[in-house]
Amino acid sequence: MNQQTNFGDSSASATRITPGFALRPEDIALAAEQGTAKPGEDVGEYALRLGDDALILAQRLGHWISRAPELEEDVALGNIALDQLGHARSFLTYAGAAWGKTEDELAYFRRESEFRSAHLFEQPNGDFAATIARQFIVANYQFPLYRELTKSSDPMLAAIAAKAVKEVDYHLDHSTQWVLRLAGGTAESRRRMEAGLKLMWPFAGELFEDDELTARLGGAGVAPSSLKDEFDRSTGAVLAEAELDVAGHPMATGGGRHGHHSEYLGPVLAEMQVLAREFPGAGW
Repeated sequence: MNQQTNFGDSSASATRITPGFALRPEDIALAAEQGTAKPGEDVGEYALRLGDDALILAQRLGHWISRAPELEEDVALGNIALDQLGHARSFLTYAGAAWGKTEDELAYFRRESEFRSAHLFEQPNGDFAATIARQFIVANYQFPLYRELTKSSDPMLAAIAAKAVKEVDYHLDHSTQWVLRLAGGTAESRRRMEAGLKLMWPFAGELFEDDELTARLGGAGVAPSSLKDEFDRSTGAVLAEAELDVAGHPMATGGGRHGHHSEYLGPVLAEMQVLAREFPGAGW
């Protein structure tokens, strides 16, 4: 399947004004309806994981609008949240095609145990430095993930990733610059950056765990463990420049991919889902 012909120009982004027409969730839904893009259950489950990661992170980042330390960051974090929401819509729309469900049904009408997001994405924002630490880890994970996913044997996953990787390139630069800025600023900003990394770093371990699903996917997906070396190199270079040390914050395992979440996901879902559950089927 020709991605340029069928899915349009994948370079558009909420955070970068670029020419062309980006792949839309509506395009994915139409392709699924027409039978030209219907994933098997394994691919659907994989897309569900990626969509849930992005959806929960978008919800978290949205809380910073009007609360960031400067107006420009209200806009920047809001735009990153919009990018993540766009990724979530695309992945969830495609995932839903495996079971005849819409993106809204997956987002608003699943229980906590049915979500497949990793623990990192559901962690509370904390202060600005903690959010930046989370973003730094996420961007250094998502960028190589989406870049490799553009080579997927599944054309729709490849097309979604081709758009997403261009957006995450910006997220990576944004978080890197803030890590350096906070570490090299005042004693207080450096203390907060160190505390943010100490809080968020252990949750990175779950991102690189292989399991039976990723083994079954073969060329359709990306083995999480294959991303770890690049993650170590890219984060290590920035942390060395910032003179920050994470050696004392070992990475932990998690259970989010299998529906075992921390106490933080439930309140996020309650807030996100309340309106849809109160007025099921409503539209505007």
